[in-house]
Amino acid sequence: MTARIVSSEPLTPRSILRLWWPLAASWLLMGAELPLFSAVVARLPDAERNLAAWGSLVFPIALTIEAPIIMLLSASTALCHDRASYERVRSFMLRAGAALTGLHALVAFSPLFDWLATTLIDAPADVIEPGRLGFQLMLPWTWSIAYRRFQQGILIRHGNSRVITAGTLVRIAANLAALAAGWWIGDLPGIAVGACAVSAGVMSEAAFIGVRVQRVLRERVWTAPAAAPLSWAAFASFYLPLALTPLVTLLGQPIGSAAMSRMSAPLDSLATWPAYHGAVFLARALGLAFNEVVIALAAHSGAIPQLRRFTWQLSLVATSLLTLVAFTPLSRAWFEGWSDLDPRLATLGASAMVFALALPALNVLQSYYGGILVRERKTRAVTESVALSLGVTTAGLFAAIHYSELQGLQASAAMMTLGNLAQTVWLAVRARPRIRALEARDAAESSAPRC
Repeated sequence: MTARIVSSEPLTPRSILRLWWPLAASWLLMGAELPLFSAVVARLPDAERNLAAWGSLVFPIALTIEAPIIMLLSASTALCHDRASYERVRSFMLRAGAALTGLHALVAFSPLFDWLATTLIDAPADVIEPGRLGFQLMLPWTWSIAYRRFQQGILIRHGNSRVITAGTLVRIAANLAALAAGWWIGDLPGIAVGACAVSAGVMSEAAFIGVRVQRVLRERVWTAPAAAPLSWAAFASFYLPLALTPLVTLLGQPIGSAAMSRMSAPLDSLATWPAYHGAVFLARALGLAFNEVVIALAAHSGAIPQLRRFTWQLSLVATSLLTLVAFTPLSRAWFEGWSDLDPRLATLGASAMVFALALPALNVLQSYYGGILVRERKTRAVTESVALSLGVTTAGLFAAIHYSELQGLQASAAMMTLGNLAQTVWLAVRARPRIRALEARDAAESSAPRC
């Protein structure tokens, strides 16, 4: 078990790296889920229609429904310091997980799905029934993720991030087993094989994390000195802005699908989306893993200079990786080789990737500024930033539909990057006073006389 990091200890580059790399490995492994899905479904019957159904309906709607519980990872990392606070956050997790699973079932098994698919998203008619089947098979998704992310926050808070990597390996193993079984059977719908694999993965990971967190709960949480009680009002003021953050962010997924459905060659863009998104996500994962690191470590003595330096170094690495893929034969290997797309779709995916080159660096910066704001419990600023991002992205897509010659996937990539830039600038502005306060604290501590 990794030693618990004490906030009074000076922060070093090694301590940042020790907490970050298992989380980055976990995000990268999780990022492999969509490429695995694409690789198998692309080799099963009616591949283009099933890939388009996943990219335009199943994945965007599932992500939007789970949005309110995504930030349980950050909340658990920041708030669960003793048994009482753990029980408070756990109670919310159980209620929210049950309610959102009920909403998923209502959409999956009622005419609501048809309304979302046809009226709101305007998906091509031949992807609606595969999308319905895939969405029904994704029913365990939301509750599994709520439970897993809540318990993962406990592990991160107490320096056990390596367990999270092991849990992701369990998820990928279950996913691969289900995909292999579907590929071996051969005549199952690709969307059914993929959705069952994703559901099996998240359920297996949640079960593994639930078992592994028990020791930390017994040795660290149950025995921790009681702090000021976490009231429902205090929790709500902290978490509600965070809950709105991914909800607003993930609304961009169905909005992007709707925009692509209204632009030229919609089926091409929707079918290429899973492979494109998988490649870009792998580069963005390096920055996404940094958010909880900042939350956990920002209170350490001298944290800001060390975290800032790590932020710029990581931004350079993440952007360089995506650039390498976009401008070398690795692009063809990814889209035509691994994802088994035809050259026409591969060319579209590679061209869209060029519009997303800044996204990995922007995600690193967002994790740095957003992590400090969450640590300081200024969560409203995070919500403001993603609302601004969604507004810029939506306005850009509206303009692209009416005035641009870009294909849907290219326009979606470009406007998502523009929206993320606006989000990053807003976070930087709102975090600046908190960063200055932390730097002033460190300066005062360093100048204080020592006995």
